[in-house]
Amino acid sequence: MVDLLTFILLSISSIFIVVNPLAAMLIYVTLTDTMDVKTRLSVAYEANRVALIVILAFALAGGAILQIFGISLEAFRVAGGILLFGIGMEMVYAKTSRTKMTATEKYEGIDADDIAMMPLAVPMIAGPGTITTVIVLMNEAVDIGIEAMAAIILLCPIVIMVNYYSMKNADLITKHIGSREYRVIGRLMGMILIAIAVQFVITGLRQAFPVLVGGL
Repeated sequence: MVDLLTFILLSISSIFIVVNPLAAMLIYVTLTDTMDVKTRLSVAYEANRVALIVILAFALAGGAILQIFGISLEAFRVAGGILLFGIGMEMVYAKTSRTKMTATEKYEGIDADDIAMMPLAVPMIAGPGTITTVIVLMNEAVDIGIEAMAAIILLCPIVIMVNYYSMKNADLITKHIGSREYRVIGRLMGMILIAIAVQFVITGLRQAFPVLVGGL
């Protein structure tokens, strides 16, 4: 039970931080600034709906995809840890992660007819970091048990729901959270994400090379 609880807490923090509802909300505000209220709400709903479908699809089929390409979970865990480490470093330095959205995608998205799908849903919400995280966590959940697997499936819509409501209430939130507060929160979340990323790498190396890293 302790192992399950620890895993659930790790999963909550990992998925929540890598989705980063605060950053997604700020990008959403920028891209929908000229839209009317009804259209903005429609964009927020559609973006999160599509993102949830993508995340759940990779959570359920990610292991099979790795097997098709002959990629071991250990290799994917180490690669994912390196990716998350980069995202965490960019959060610490108060930058929008280029693995989530490039500057070109952001500014092209302003005039796009369907910004909900691109760039908000993918890659802003369901980006490489999020996909990597849910695949690694789901494969780890398989070894723990059905409760852990169910927890991942439930956590994904919960985090997306938080993300949706942060977008829906963006005007109210931005009145109370300025750029200084955003940078402080982002840096704290970045530090936690870096620690999670390092743990991903350590676990991957331990499983791939148990003799070489037996002391980790």
